[in-house]
Amino acid sequence: MKGTLYFHRKRGPWTTGQQSSPSSPLFFLQKKTNFLNSSGGWSPLVSDRYQWLQVDLGERIQITAIATQGRYGSSDWLTSYLLMFSDTGHNWKQYRQEDSIGFFPGNSNADSVVQYNLQQPEVARFLRLIPLDWNPNGRIGLRLETYGCPYTSDVVSLDGRSSGLAYRLSPGVKQTSKDVVSLKFKTLRNHGTLLHVEGHDGLSLSLELERGKLLLLLKQGRTSSPETHRLASLGSLLDNQQWHHVILEQRNTQLNLTVDKHAERFQIPAEFSLWDIKQVCLKKYRLIPSIRPKDFHGCLENLQFNGLNLIEMAKHKDRKVTGNVTFSCLESISIAITFPGPMSFLQLPWITSTPSEAFSVGFKFRTWNKAGLLVYFNVLHRGGVLWLYLSDARVRLEIIKEDRTLLELRAGSVLNDGQWHSVDLTFKHGLLTIMVDNERISNTQSEIVCSMCFCYLLQGCPAEDDGPECRNPFGVFQGCMRHITLERQPVDLIMVQQRLLGNYSQLQIDMCGMIDRCSPSHCEHGGRCTQSWSSFHCNCSGSGYNGATCHSSVYEQSCEAYKHNGNTSGHFYIDVDGSGPIQPQQVYCNMTEERTWMVIQHNNTGLTRVQPSHGVSQLSVHFDYASQEEQLLAAISQSEHCEQELSYQCRMSRLLNALEGSPFSWWLGGPGQGRVQTYWGGAQPGSQQCACGLQGDCVDPEHYCNCDADRDEWTEDSGPLTHKESLPVRSLVLGDVHRPGSEAAYRVGPLRCHGDKNFWNAAFFDKETSYLHFPTFHAELSADISFLFKTTASSGVFLENLGIRDFIRIELSSSTQVLFSFDVGNGPLEVHVESSIPLNDDRWHQIRAERNIKEASLRLDDLPVVTREAPLDGHFHLQLNSQLFIGGTASRQKGFQGCIRSLQLNGVTLDLEERAKITPGVQPGCPGHCSSYGSFCQNQGRCVERTNGFHCDCSLSAYTGVFCQTVVSAVFKSETSVSYTFKDPHRGGRNSSALPSSIYSDLTLREENVSLSFRTSQSPALLLYISSYYREYLALLINKHSEGMQVKFNTLCKGHCFIASVTQLDLAWLASLSFTGCLSAVCFNTISPLKAALLHPDNSPVIISGPLVKSNCGSAASANPHAAENSRTLSGRGWRSH
Repeated sequence: MKGTLYFHRKRGPWTTGQQSSPSSPLFFLQKKTNFLNSSGGWSPLVSDRYQWLQVDLGERIQITAIATQGRYGSSDWLTSYLLMFSDTGHNWKQYRQEDSIGFFPGNSNADSVVQYNLQQPEVARFLRLIPLDWNPNGRIGLRLETYGCPYTSDVVSLDGRSSGLAYRLSPGVKQTSKDVVSLKFKTLRNHGTLLHVEGHDGLSLSLELERGKLLLLLKQGRTSSPETHRLASLGSLLDNQQWHHVILEQRNTQLNLTVDKHAERFQIPAEFSLWDIKQVCLKKYRLIPSIRPKDFHGCLENLQFNGLNLIEMAKHKDRKVTGNVTFSCLESISIAITFPGPMSFLQLPWITSTPSEAFSVGFKFRTWNKAGLLVYFNVLHRGGVLWLYLSDARVRLEIIKEDRTLLELRAGSVLNDGQWHSVDLTFKHGLLTIMVDNERISNTQSEIVCSMCFCYLLQGCPAEDDGPECRNPFGVFQGCMRHITLERQPVDLIMVQQRLLGNYSQLQIDMCGMIDRCSPSHCEHGGRCTQSWSSFHCNCSGSGYNGATCHSSVYEQSCEAYKHNGNTSGHFYIDVDGSGPIQPQQVYCNMTEERTWMVIQHNNTGLTRVQPSHGVSQLSVHFDYASQEEQLLAAISQSEHCEQELSYQCRMSRLLNALEGSPFSWWLGGPGQGRVQTYWGGAQPGSQQCACGLQGDCVDPEHYCNCDADRDEWTEDSGPLTHKESLPVRSLVLGDVHRPGSEAAYRVGPLRCHGDKNFWNAAFFDKETSYLHFPTFHAELSADISFLFKTTASSGVFLENLGIRDFIRIELSSSTQVLFSFDVGNGPLEVHVESSIPLNDDRWHQIRAERNIKEASLRLDDLPVVTREAPLDGHFHLQLNSQLFIGGTASRQKGFQGCIRSLQLNGVTLDLEERAKITPGVQPGCPGHCSSYGSFCQNQGRCVERTNGFHCDCSLSAYTGVFCQTVVSAVFKSETSVSYTFKDPHRGGRNSSALPSSIYSDLTLREENVSLSFRTSQSPALLLYISSYYREYLALLINKHSEGMQVKFNTLCKGHCFIASVTQLDLAWLASLSFTGCLSAVCFNTISPLKAALLHPDNSPVIISGPLVKSNCGSAASANPHAAENSRTLSGRGWRSH
C-alpha cells in the first residue's frame, strides 16, 4: 500500500510526496521530512488556523492511533489540533472522543512524542490534521505517524428505484438461538426503507429512515397500508453521507438495536413475537433491502445475516441471494460549509447579467437555531439592503432603505428541526419571489437593481471592512449550507477554500459539523429535549422531576418523609427510589395515628357479595392496584411493616377445609401474578388456618376457620395479612359458593404500610479517623447525593470517591459553609453554599448535591440552590475507581465527627447501620431527633425520642393528633355541662391511679393557667367555673352588654382546685347562666377536661350532663365568616402570694 502526503498552504500550489510501502498487519505512515524522531518536519510559511496537513492512505484502512512530534531542532510544535477523516477527500468528518471533545492536546516541546489511541477506530482513506494552537514563541511544526489495520469492505449501491437485494433461507435450515443482522450505510437522503425482514402471516420488521432518524417498525398485513407499530427510534442526522453502523439482534422476544454507539433494548409485544413466527414458518424468512420506488438511495457495506456475508454471496451469484445492485459506492459530491460561531462569514462576488432585469440566489441550510441572518446584499440605489434571515424558525425577507422597511415577506415554519431546507430567491420582470421548500411567496417590485455587489452569507465582514452594511441586526446563524447558487450557477466552495473566490472567516468548508445534542437525549424521566447549536434544554414539566436534565424527583420518597416536613394526612405522590427509574405514584398518607400509614388502593376494597355463575365451579377475582408492579414492590420493600385486611363472611360456605384436605379457597399474593397462599388473614403463612385457628377460638373446635364449620348462620373469618413477601393480594379464588343455600361476601382491603427503613438509617462517627467504605460510586453522566447530618465539629469530609484524575467530594469546609467539588477531566469545579447560622449546632441539616453534563448544583436545608454551569465542550464522564468513603477520606484526613442519616446516591440508600455494626469507630443509629423535630409538636405537645425517630406526647395538651395539632371540640346545649373532679387533697391515698396526668392528677400549684376557644351567639353566658375546697373560685363569663368577655377573679385557689357543675354551687347568679355553642381546646394548667370527657369518658373523673356532641366546630376550617356567632380564643393567668 502506498500513501501520499498533501501539504496545504494558505496561498500557492499544492505539494505532494511519495510514501514508502508499510508492512502488514500494522501499518504506519512515514516520510523522511515528517517521520517521528527524524530530522525535518512540516511547517507552513504562514502560521494560522487556515493551514492543514492532509494524508492520503491510498485505500480505506482502520485507523487506530496517531502520534505527533514537533519540528526537529526548532521551537515549532502544536499544542492542540483537530482530526478530520474522509473516504473521498470530500465531506470531511471531525473525529470526536467519547465525551464529544473535538480537539486533541498536542506537544509541549519539539522532541517528545505524544500518541493517542483512538477510543473508536475510524475507517477512512484520507486524514486531515488542522492546527488549533502552537508554541507562542515558535511556529506551526509537526512530525506525524498514523497507525492502523487493513479493512475489508464489500459495498453495494442502491438507487432508490429498481435496485434491491433479497436473501431466502434454505428449507430445513436449523434455527439458531439468536438472529443478528449487521450493516453499514451512507446516504444523502433523509428517508427510505433500509432493511425489511418478513415473517409468517404478513408480519414483518422494517428499518426505515425518516427525517434522518432510523425507525424500527413492526408491521402486520400484506396490504399497502399495514398496521404499523413503532418499536424504536435511534440516531439523528443520518443523512450526512457518512458511514453509520447498524446491528439488529433478536433473541426470543427481545430485540436489541444499535446505531453507531447508541443501543436500545426492548421486548416485542407478545402478539407479535418474532420468535414464534420463525418457528412456524422459517422458510419464508427473508431479508430485502430496498425493493420499492422512493426507497433507500445510497450505499450499503458489509451486510451480514448470522455471520453470512450477503454482498459477497451476491458477488459470487449464490442462488440464495437475488437482486440488482452495483458492487461499488457511487456517491455524488456535495460540498457543505459550516458556520460554527459569531465571527463566521462568507462573502461572494456577484455580477448580474443586466442591471435591472433579473437575479437569483439559492441555497439549502440546516440548523437548530430559531433565528440568525442568512443572506444580505445591496439591491437599491443609495444604500438599500435586502436581508434574508431566520426569525421564530421562519424565513423572513426585508428590504430596508434609510431605516425604513419597504417590503417584508415570510415563508416556511419550524425550520430549526435539523433537516435540510431549500431557499430560492428570484427577481424577474418586476416580481420578487421567495420559495422555502414548497412554499412560494411573491411580491411586485419595480425599484430593485443589483448590477454588481457582494453577497454575504451569515453575518460579519472582513476585519478591514466595518461599514454600516456589515452590522447584523438579526442575530447569528449557526448551521450548515450547501448547494449555493448565484444566477442559477453553483458556487465552487473549494475555490473559496483555496482563496481563489470571495472571502471567508472561521468557516468549516467541505463538511457539515452539526451535532445533535438530543440524540441520544440526556433528558431523563421523559423530559423533552430541545436544542440550539451550542446547548440543549430539558423541559421537565409534567414529569415529576426537575433539574437541568430532569434527574431529581420533586417528591419525597415516603409518607414518613412528608410527615417530617410538617404535613398532615392527605394524598401525596411518593417516589420510592428518588432519581431512579421507578416513576412517582400517588398514595394516601394517614398521619392521624402515632404511626404514619401509606395506603395504596385497588379496584375493589369494599365488602362484595359473591354472585355465583351458572356452570362455573369457582369464582376468581383479580385486583388491579393504582400503582404499577415495580412501584408496589419497591414501596413494600422500603417499608418496615405492611399489611392487608382479608375478610370472608359466610353462611354454609366453607373456606379452607381441614388441614389434611385440599382447600376450597385460596389467594395469590406477592410479585408478578403472585404465589398460591392457603392461609387466611390473621394466620401464619403455610398454616392453612384462619385467625381463630391460631387463637383457638373457632366456633367449631374441630376446624381452624369459622366458615369451615359450615353452619346455616352468618359467621366471619378475617384478619390482617402481614407477611411482606406475600403482598400485595393479586387475586382471590373462592370454591364453595355454588351449593344450595351457600352465601358469602369477601373483602380485600387496601395495602397499608408504615415505616421507612431508609429515612432513619444512620451512623455516628466518633473520631476524625473513622469512616465507612462502600463500592465505587458509578455515576458517569449524572449523580445526585442527598443526606442529613448533625455535628458539633466545624469541618469534616462527608463523602469522597476518587479516580485516576477524577474525583467527587462533599465536605463541611467551615461551620457555616458546605462545599461540593468534583473533576471530570476539565479541572476541579466547586459549588459552595453559605449559611447565616452555624451548622455545627447539633441539629439535623439536609444536603442535596447534583452533577450532570450541564451543571452542578448544591442545596442546603431550605436555602436557595446554588448552581455552576459545566463547560459547553469538554469532558463529561465522571470516571471513578476507588472505594467510596463516607465520613472520611482515603488519606484519613479531615474526617467527619457526628451523624449522617438517610444517605442516598442516585436514589439508592446506603445501609449505614449494617456497615457501622462491623466497622470500628462508627456506631449504628444516631439519637437526638427532638433537637431538630421537636418544634413539630404543637400546643404544649412534648417530643419523645425514639431509636428511629420521635413522636409527640399530647397527654399534657388540650389537642390531639400526630403533632398535637388536632383541636378537640364539642357542641354544647343549654342543658349540657361537664364536671371534672380533682382528687381530694385529704384523701389522696384512697384513689390511686396510673392514668396520665391529663386525666387524673394531683395539683400543687401556685399559678393557674386557663385557655379555651369558643363560638356562640349567646350573651351573657358562663364558659368556665373553677372552685377550690376553700370556697374560692374563678369564673369566665361573657358580658351581656358587649361582645367581649369578663373574667372575675376572687381569691384564687390555694393550689387545690376542682371543677364543679354550676348547679352544685350556692351562687344563684351563676346558677342561672348556661352556654350554648362550641367549646374547644379547654385547658386548665395541665388538665384538659373537655378532651378527657370526649376521648376518655370511661376512665376519667368526669361527669357529663345533657347532650355532649363531639364536633370539628372548633377547627379553623369549620368557621363560617358569615355566621352571627362570634369566635374567640381566650387565655388567662392568675397568681396568689403566700
